[in-house]
Amino acid sequence: MIAIQAGSKSEPITTRRGSSDREHVGRRAIGLALAALAGFVGTAAAQEAPEAKHHIEDGMAQEVPAFSDPDLWVRHDLWVEAEFDSDDDGKPDRMHVGVTRPKQTETEGLKVPAIYVSSPYFAGTAGSAQSLMWDVRHELGAEPPARPDPPEIRRRENRPIISNDEVKTWLPRGFAVVHSSSPGTGLSQGCVTIGGDNESLAPKAVIDWLNGRAKGFTSPDGDEEVVADWCTGKVGMTGTSYNGTLALAAATTGVEGLEAIIPIAPNTSYYHYYRSHGLVRSPGGYLGEDIDVLYDFVRSGNPERRPHCDCTVRDTEMAEQMDRLTGDLNDFWAGRDYLNELGPLKAPTLMAHAFNDWNVMPEHSVRIYEAIKAKGVPAQIYFHQGGHGGPPPPDQVNRWFTRYLLGVENGVEQEPLAWIVREQDDRTKPTAYPDYPHPDAEPAVLHPTPGAPKAGGLVLDPLDDAQGTETLVDNVSFDGATLAKAEWTNHRLLYATPPLSTEVHLSGTPRLTIRLASNTPAANLSVWLVALPWESGPRSSITDNIITRGWADPQNSQSLSESAPLTPGEFVTLSFDLQPDDQIIPEGQQIALMIFSSDREFTLWPEPGTELTVDLDATSLELPVVGGADRLAEAIRDAEEQPPRVDTSE
Repeated sequence: MIAIQAGSKSEPITTRRGSSDREHVGRRAIGLALAALAGFVGTAAAQEAPEAKHHIEDGMAQEVPAFSDPDLWVRHDLWVEAEFDSDDDGKPDRMHVGVTRPKQTETEGLKVPAIYVSSPYFAGTAGSAQSLMWDVRHELGAEPPARPDPPEIRRRENRPIISNDEVKTWLPRGFAVVHSSSPGTGLSQGCVTIGGDNESLAPKAVIDWLNGRAKGFTSPDGDEEVVADWCTGKVGMTGTSYNGTLALAAATTGVEGLEAIIPIAPNTSYYHYYRSHGLVRSPGGYLGEDIDVLYDFVRSGNPERRPHCDCTVRDTEMAEQMDRLTGDLNDFWAGRDYLNELGPLKAPTLMAHAFNDWNVMPEHSVRIYEAIKAKGVPAQIYFHQGGHGGPPPPDQVNRWFTRYLLGVENGVEQEPLAWIVREQDDRTKPTAYPDYPHPDAEPAVLHPTPGAPKAGGLVLDPLDDAQGTETLVDNVSFDGATLAKAEWTNHRLLYATPPLSTEVHLSGTPRLTIRLASNTPAANLSVWLVALPWESGPRSSITDNIITRGWADPQNSQSLSESAPLTPGEFVTLSFDLQPDDQIIPEGQQIALMIFSSDREFTLWPEPGTELTVDLDATSLELPVVGGADRLAEAIRDAEEQPPRVDTSE
C-alpha cells in the first residue's frame, strides 16, 4: 500500500518564492486533502484485511475470516522418522504425514497448535471383512477350519492429502490439522502389529517432529528435511475406534507436547475386544473376527515388505500366541492392553463412548477413565445411548482443546466429570453428573427363584427354602432376542423382578456370581440383562430392550490365564462383570436376567445339546442402583410375595 503523508521528506510543504498567498493556501489544502484520503484508504484497507489471530468467545475458539478460505490453506506431506525398524529392513521406519495449516504460518510467521489424527484406514482396506473371518461353526476347543487367504489391498496413493477429517472444523479456528498413516499402512513404512509398541511410538514420532525433536523428510528415502517451525508444539489428538485407540496409545508414551486427547469409542485392550473372561467372543457385527483378521484388513503398506510382515507378525507371533482354542489371557494379549501402559500418561483425557456399543464395548473407556482419574490426571467422560462411535458435543470438544492447546482458562477442569445423554435426548444435550458411576449408586443383590422353562423371579431377599437347580439346553439356532421374547423354552433360563412401581436408575457395572455344571468338558456361557416386556415395532430396536450383556468361559472359573476342562456334572463357581451401563428403567417394566449358553451373535457355534445346570441358591446378580437396595426395594415393594408375572410378548 502506498501512503501519501503531508510533511514527508519527499513532499515538503513550503512557500515557493514568487507565489501568492492564495496559491500557497490552495496547495496546502490539496496536501491536507491528500493526507486525509491517505488516512481513509489506510483505515479502510486495514478493515478489509481480517486479523489473523485466535478469537475466543464463551471459552471456545471461534471461526476467524482470516483462516477460513480453503484456497489459502497450505497443504503438504512428508515422512517422519520413527525410533523403530518394525519391517527389519535395517533402516528406521518413516511415517507418512499430511499437514493442512493456515497460510499465515507461511507468510506471517504465525505459530499455531495442531489437531492430530492417526489411522490405519486412510489408504484403504481389504474391502469386505466377511471374506476374512474365521468359521465359528465348530466345537469348543477343536481346531477351527482354515481361514480364507486374504485378498490384496489396493493402496490409495492420494498424497499429499491423507485425509480431510477435522480440517473444516479446526482450520477456520486457527489450528493446523495433521494426519498420519500408522505403520505398515498407506505410504508409511513398517509392519502392522495391531496394538504392538510401534503403534504407540509412531504418533509419538510425529508429535516429536511437531516439537522439533524428530526429523521429517520430503520423501520416504531421501535426506531433504522438513521442519515444523509453524507449530507451537502443542498437540491434541482425537479419533474414533482404531483412530481413538492410537490417540490413547500416543498418550501412554508420555510424549511432551501432547497436551490433551479425546478418544472416541477406543479399543483399549485387544483381549477385551476378542475375548471375554476366557471365552472366545467376536466383536458385535463381526462374527468370526480375531486379531489376525484385523491385521489382514488394514495391511495396505508397501507390497514389497508385506511378505516379511505377514511372516513375522501374522503367521508367527499371532498364529502362535493368540490362542483361539482356549481364549486364555497371556503375555501376547497383556502387551496389547493399554491399561498396563498408563504410567507415563499425563495428557488430560476426555473419553467418549456409547452404552449400546456392542463392537467396542463400553468397558474399554470406563476402565481407562477410572485409571486416569486415579493417577490424578484431568479426565472427563461422555456417554450416549446409541451404538459405535459418536463424539462429545462440538462445544465440549472445542472447550477441551481451547483450554489445553491455547491455554485459555475457560474452567473445563472444574466442570462435572460425567456427561450422559439420557434416553430419548439429543446427543448434543447430555445431562451432567458428578461422576460415573453415579456417586449415589450402591450394589443391590438380587436372587433367582425357579420358574423354568417359563420365567422365574428375581428377588432382593433370598428365600428360606432351597431353590434347587434349573437346566437349559444349548441351541445356537436361536438368537438372544428370540430367547428373551419366548414365553416357554428350555434353551434359556429367565428370572425377572416384579413390574417396577417407579423408575430405577442403574449406573455402573453389574456383576454375576453363578454356580453351574455342564454335561460336556467345555461350554459357552452368555448372560443378558433385559427390560421386559420386549418392545418391538417401527420405532424400537433391540437396544431398547437390552440393558447390558456379558460372556464367560466356565473353564476359566479359577484363572483367566489357565483353562481347566469341566468335569461333567461337577459344579464350578464364576464371578464376572457384565458391560457397564447407565440407564433409567421406567415404571411398569421388569428387570430380567437371562442365562443361556451359545450367543449366536458373538460366540462360537457348537452343535446343540450341551446342558448347563444352574444352582439357584449359589447364584446372584449385583446391580448398581442409584439409591442402592432400599431404592430398588421401594420400586418392587409389595410385589415380591406374589407369583412373578413376566410379559415377554412384543
